[in-house]
Amino acid sequence: MNASLPADLPVLQAGDPRSRTALVLHGGGGPRTVAPVVGRLAATLHALAPTHPGWEGTARPDSISTIAQLAAAYLERLLEDEQHDVVLVGSSIGGWIALEMAIQAAHDERYAGLIRAVVDIDGVGAEVEGEPVADFFALDARGLAEAAWHDPERGYIDPAGLTDEQRAIQQANGHTMSALAGTNMSDPTLLDRLGAVTVPTLVVWGESDRIVTPAYGRAVAAAVPGAQFVEIPQAGHLPHLEAPDATWAAITPFLAKS
Repeated sequence: MNASLPADLPVLQAGDPRSRTALVLHGGGGPRTVAPVVGRLAATLHALAPTHPGWEGTARPDSISTIAQLAAAYLERLLEDEQHDVVLVGSSIGGWIALEMAIQAAHDERYAGLIRAVVDIDGVGAEVEGEPVADFFALDARGLAEAAWHDPERGYIDPAGLTDEQRAIQQANGHTMSALAGTNMSDPTLLDRLGAVTVPTLVVWGESDRIVTPAYGRAVAAAVPGAQFVEIPQAGHLPHLEAPDATWAAITPFLAKS
């Protein structure tokens, strides 16, 4: 069964549709975590941030049960929409999806010219010896803030302050993430396959990330031919939220040259 996205998948978008497309791929926190990325990219690109199937109450087809299948589905949608030279920008799990898309595109001539560049922001997905991905699903709200933020108080969300609907969506998002990414949020084959990536790649990492450490990020960047690595000070797993100016100081010149 070929993986395909639901036709009615919600998509946040901004920028001139006549401009080159940037596909913005969110992590476990959902589309709200990449909304500022869409806003920044809209100055020069047509930024699209779909809600992954199964997040925010959306349906997830049976044909999408792994990150690789989700990546394949996004590639097919871009092909159907007659896109080309697309910039992929992914955060956390979104970074994994972006790298998987770049690998698959490199192996299939149908996707020649489809992907222009990749920006991986604290992406999970690889298995790096001595640098495991934190056990995300074992963390409570306080533990997650401590692991994911340089300043945990900025990231802490008190569960008592959530509505029943928000709590249900949060739980459903976690269930989908576990189903697609596995409880260890990694693919043992990914690191070795990154050598197939042929497009310019920028790996951006928060220096205080304890979900996946900067050493993990450096190993991912080293596995991608020609990839650049930039560490963002005073930022954790979501540097585009916690230190946006420093993050965009790294991303903007990369995109200008890609």
